[in-house]
Amino acid sequence: MNSPLRKVAISVLVLFTLLILNANYIQVVRSSELRSNPSNTRILAEEYDRERGAIVVAGNPVAQSVATDDTLTYLRQYPNPEVYATVTGYYSLVYGNSGIEEAEDEILSGNDDRLAFRRIADLFTGRDPSGGNVELTLDPAAQQAAYDALGGVDGAAVALDPRTGAVLAMVSSPSYDPNQLSSHDPAAIRAYSDQLSAMDPDPRVNATTAERHSPGSVFKLITSAAALEDGYTPDTVVPAPQQYVLPGTSRPLNNYGGESCAASGEQPLIDALTISCNTAFAQLGVELGEDRIRSTAEAFGIDQGGFDMPLPVAESTVGDIDGDAQLAVASIGQQNVQITPLQGAMIAAAIANDGTLMTPYLVDQLQAPDLSVVDQTEPTEMGQPVSAEVAGQLQQMMVSVVENGSGRRAQIDGYTVGGKTGTAQTTADADDNQWFVGYAGPDGDPQIAVAVFIQGGQGTGGDLSAPVAQQVMSAYLAARGGN
Repeated sequence: MNSPLRKVAISVLVLFTLLILNANYIQVVRSSELRSNPSNTRILAEEYDRERGAIVVAGNPVAQSVATDDTLTYLRQYPNPEVYATVTGYYSLVYGNSGIEEAEDEILSGNDDRLAFRRIADLFTGRDPSGGNVELTLDPAAQQAAYDALGGVDGAAVALDPRTGAVLAMVSSPSYDPNQLSSHDPAAIRAYSDQLSAMDPDPRVNATTAERHSPGSVFKLITSAAALEDGYTPDTVVPAPQQYVLPGTSRPLNNYGGESCAASGEQPLIDALTISCNTAFAQLGVELGEDRIRSTAEAFGIDQGGFDMPLPVAESTVGDIDGDAQLAVASIGQQNVQITPLQGAMIAAAIANDGTLMTPYLVDQLQAPDLSVVDQTEPTEMGQPVSAEVAGQLQQMMVSVVENGSGRRAQIDGYTVGGKTGTAQTTADADDNQWFVGYAGPDGDPQIAVAVFIQGGQGTGGDLSAPVAQQVMSAYLAARGGN
């Protein structure tokens, strides 16, 4: 072979080698990326030709696929859209998936490895392939009550079963209509998305898990837990001055509204929590020290990293603390302390569950298209933030908050309710944020734990957030008959 032919042969061989390598790269390395790319029309058509599984609450679909006469065979529909949008998310031609539609896409689309035998059987029988179902832990009564009670204000409500960690309600407000993002009309989808993007906050953001805020006086539960673990009791008398000068500064810290907590300048710890005395807890935090406050917060899940349940949950944090002045402010839930509403519910749930924190979870079970169960969630323990004895003392103090203090509007006739209100400062020109965390159930048997966050409300946590929590807990307990 002469030299020119040899060069041509080598060049062709190199090109074929590159072609084979590129084909393997695309088919193996980038296959998942290309499959999930919304611009891949072949995959898109294939997905919409397959009946997607349902997202189910208490036996009823809150997301389902229905047959159409369109080019795309199936249309995703949400029967009660605004009530469940926070959880379901959307299934969009233009914007992909969100919420459970994204987190459990493999099972819903039928691509999960656990459905492999089903797919093989479909090939042999000629049966149309379909996706599996996702059964959620949500309680319809609690979910509806949370949505109705928030009434479209900027905020969030989340409820847990403290005994298992199952999510009973999860509502981010204001909500939106996922049907309009999941239609077959790209222009209409984009127009509705633009409308949502112009809102502040964007309703598509799950405020229960993705956003963090200063918890204000809710964090006094952490400071109380740290004190009780250190040997204090609810009856231990602590300093409660009308004004507390932050250590190393001339800056005074006042109680809410400039009020006096006790004429004597001191009071039992339970009374300080009942009326939410700022000066008492700021000084108490300094006395306990940063290590004690931080380690207690970490035991409840703060500063332990984000996690999936299966929706992604942002990490809550105590933040940086530079000296005792900042520690004093952090001890009453300000400074750099930031938590999600879900974290607030986890704090209340751990206390209600005698000190055991259960891992929150939203999916009860995954089902194959024939409704056989392919995966069942088993409750798992996340940690033991406090001893059962300390949890009992905290319960006593939280019940006092609801019966005698700032949380009175969370009371439920015939049930024991414990809670803690919070009113968190933001900026000088913005209204305070309002919190309530708590639990309820028959005496000695807490069955639901809640957190309610309202952004920029006119009033206190006891005025605004406690009544929302009361309605959620009441609805759940009434639906369950207290059992």
